[in-house]
Amino acid sequence: MKVLGIETSCDETGVAVYDTVAGLLAHRVHTQVDLHAAYGGVVPELASRDHIRLLPVLVAQTLEAVGCAAHELDAIAYTAGPGLAGALLVGASFAESFGLSLGVPVLPIHHLEGHLLSPLLAADAPEFPFVALLVSGGHTQLMHVSGVGEYELLGETLDDAAGEAFDKTAKLIGLGYPGGPQLAALAATGTSGRFVLPRPMLRSRDLDFSFSGLKTAVLHVVSAADWNPDDTADLAADFQQAVVDVLCVKALKALEASGSGRLVVAGGVGANRELRRRLDEAAARRGWRVYYPEPELCTDNGAMIAFAGALRAAAGECPHGHAIEVRPRWPLAELHGPMA
Repeated sequence: MKVLGIETSCDETGVAVYDTVAGLLAHRVHTQVDLHAAYGGVVPELASRDHIRLLPVLVAQTLEAVGCAAHELDAIAYTAGPGLAGALLVGASFAESFGLSLGVPVLPIHHLEGHLLSPLLAADAPEFPFVALLVSGGHTQLMHVSGVGEYELLGETLDDAAGEAFDKTAKLIGLGYPGGPQLAALAATGTSGRFVLPRPMLRSRDLDFSFSGLKTAVLHVVSAADWNPDDTADLAADFQQAVVDVLCVKALKALEASGSGRLVVAGGVGANRELRRRLDEAAARRGWRVYYPEPELCTDNGAMIAFAGALRAAAGECPHGHAIEVRPRWPLAELHGPMA
């Protein structure tokens, strides 16, 4: 079965073809970083227009790259939410129309389910069940995953997600867009331990997160009369350490509570080198394993959507009709197994 995957939830246009026998055949991602950089963040209308412009081109290029004619596709999967409403509608409209013209089923996929399952695309893939730490620009959640569609929410952020905290803090210290990767790069050149920053909810009895207060603490530092811009790299290092401390403690606590020795880390922040280093070391000491997507699949991409669609189609999910529906707000905990 060949599945075309389409991802347009925010500021990246992703297209991929996944074969249930041969695996991932090809994928293309166009990022809109340059488009939004002048505004310091994503402009939804511009994002939607760019998806409209590029999606047909990327689909044609991806199909051509694998030598697959459109009529050879068995299904189409697209991101139905969560995300920007206009951007989601572009992908949904294209997918449903294309599927109708080809007479193949079209599967709406949850964006976070795509991230959650993306490590299964790796050569060394985890087995079910496992604990998943989802850390993207807009989401920070811990889930217990028993199978496709079997997700139990263990904890989530009460305010800013880790990725949001990275981006907002980057802006506070004068970095450009996208701020998260720039802050992480700057932190690698700094020395931690110079600034005392909070670790919000580190010792709470639950598995929830909070990063808004950490961002505010950085604001107080850079607003102080004695602030020296030459210390920016050290501040970035301390901020990153604070975020990583909280993520590691909560993830390990979730593993202990669940009795699982397998942790999956997915989402853009999952590419952070310091987070990976700390999690790998902590897990190794306990005889546990941490799994990550391939680096190129950490950010939004069509491969994870095609893969999730293939898993659901293989499990018997086959939507009828071609209604165009998107869910900008769609809690992952509401998602269930095939035919839900």
